[in-house]
Amino acid sequence: MSEKVQKISAFLWFDDQAEEAARFYAAVFPNSKVGQITRYDEHSATAAHRPEGSVMTVAFELDGQRFTAINGGPVFRFTEAISFVIGCDSQEEIDRYWEKLSFGGDPKAQQCGWLKDRFGLSWQVVPSNLGEIMADPKRGPGAMKAILGMQRIVIADLK
Repeated sequence: MSEKVQKISAFLWFDDQAEEAARFYAAVFPNSKVGQITRYDEHSATAAHRPEGSVMTVAFELDGQRFTAINGGPVFRFTEAISFVIGCDSQEEIDRYWEKLSFGGDPKAQQCGWLKDRFGLSWQVVPSNLGEIMADPKRGPGAMKAILGMQRIVIADLK
């Protein structure tokens, strides 16, 4: 039986930290790895205004999800308009991801389970059942009020 190919994956633009970021993320998430690394050759380096021989793209997987990172220069930056959501099954899991991803990031960009890592990428670290909690007419309003006052989400405070 053949493995199903992931049709859609994220492509992340970095200035010159693509390999560093891919290795960092692969160390944070279980079942993750850095894959193929391509380098700028003479022609692509000239077109992209990047040093010849430097890393161009890095393929990597985070818990089975494929990503590609590119060193494209300082033209584009990450914004909070896009973030990756990590659904966590326990407070320990929330705390672990929060600590690792927020270290060296922007402490002012931390609210309601969102954080910005040291590369400027935004993440939401939330309980896996947050959608159910928020949709519950009895628990949802109180949970929303609690979340609005949090940076890192504390599951016990949502009940």
